[in-house]
Amino acid sequence: MTETEKEIQVASYSKFARISMMIISMLLIFAGPTYVPYVMSKANIDPTATAGVGALLFIVGIVFMFFLVSKKVITE
Repeated sequence: MTETEKEIQVASYSKFARISMMIISMLLIFAGPTYVPYVMSKANIDPTATAGVGALLFIVGIVFMFFLVSKKVITE
Protein backbone atom coordinates (compact mmCIF):
# COMPACT_ATOMS: atom_id res chain seq x y z
CA MET A 1 0.00 0.00 0.00
CA THR A 2 1.42 3.36 -0.98
CA GLU A 3 1.47 6.46 1.15
CA THR A 4 -1.33 8.13 -0.82
CA GLU A 5 -3.61 5.10 -0.31
CA LYS A 6 -2.95 5.29 3.43
CA GLU A 7 -3.91 8.96 3.43
CA ILE A 8 -7.17 8.15 1.68
CA GLN A 9 -8.07 5.70 4.45
CA VAL A 10 -8.22 8.51 7.01
CA ALA A 11 -11.67 8.51 8.58
CA SER A 12 -13.91 11.17 7.11
CA TYR A 13 -16.44 12.04 9.79
CA SER A 14 -18.38 15.25 10.05
CA LYS A 15 -17.20 17.89 12.46
CA PHE A 16 -20.17 17.16 14.74
CA ALA A 17 -19.37 13.44 14.83
CA ARG A 18 -15.69 14.06 15.61
CA ILE A 19 -16.53 16.46 18.43
CA SER A 20 -19.17 14.08 19.81
CA MET A 21 -16.75 11.14 19.84
CA MET A 22 -14.11 13.27 21.54
CA ILE A 23 -16.59 14.39 24.23
CA ILE A 24 -17.76 10.81 24.81
CA SER A 25 -14.19 9.59 25.23
CA MET A 26 -13.40 12.43 27.64
CA LEU A 27 -16.52 11.70 29.69
CA LEU A 28 -15.56 8.03 29.87
CA ILE A 29 -12.01 8.87 30.93
CA PHE A 30 -12.75 11.59 33.48
CA ALA A 31 -16.36 11.30 34.65
CA GLY A 32 -16.57 7.53 34.39
CA PRO A 33 -14.18 6.69 37.24
CA THR A 34 -15.36 9.53 39.48
CA TYR A 35 -19.06 10.30 39.25
CA VAL A 36 -20.48 6.92 38.26
CA PRO A 37 -18.94 5.10 41.29
CA TYR A 38 -20.03 7.98 43.52
CA VAL A 39 -23.64 7.65 42.37
CA MET A 40 -23.42 3.86 42.68
CA SER A 41 -22.11 4.13 46.24
CA LYS A 42 -24.96 6.48 47.15
CA ALA A 43 -27.33 3.77 45.88
CA ASN A 44 -25.75 1.34 48.39
CA ILE A 45 -24.06 -0.85 45.78
CA ASP A 46 -21.05 -2.95 46.79
CA PRO A 47 -17.82 -0.87 46.89
CA THR A 48 -15.84 -3.42 44.88
CA ALA A 49 -18.47 -3.31 42.13
CA THR A 50 -18.33 0.48 42.04
CA ALA A 51 -14.54 0.45 41.82
CA GLY A 52 -14.69 -2.18 39.09
CA VAL A 53 -17.21 -0.20 37.07
CA GLY A 54 -15.10 2.95 37.43
CA ALA A 55 -11.96 1.15 36.29
CA LEU A 56 -13.82 -0.43 33.39
CA LEU A 57 -15.19 2.92 32.21
CA PHE A 58 -11.69 4.42 32.39
CA ILE A 59 -10.22 1.59 30.32
CA VAL A 60 -13.01 1.84 27.75
CA GLY A 61 -12.39 5.59 27.48
CA ILE A 62 -8.65 5.13 26.97
CA VAL A 63 -9.21 2.43 24.33
CA PHE A 64 -11.76 4.63 22.55
CA MET A 65 -9.32 7.56 22.60
CA PHE A 66 -6.54 5.40 21.11
CA PHE A 67 -9.01 4.23 18.45
CA LEU A 68 -9.81 7.84 17.53
CA VAL A 69 -6.14 8.74 17.35
CA SER A 70 -5.24 5.66 15.29
CA LYS A 71 -8.05 6.39 12.79
CA LYS A 72 -6.85 10.01 12.68
CA VAL A 73 -10.20 11.36 13.78
CA ILE A 74 -8.25 13.36 16.36
CA THR A 75 -5.18 15.09 14.95
CA GLU A 76 -2.79 17.76 16.09
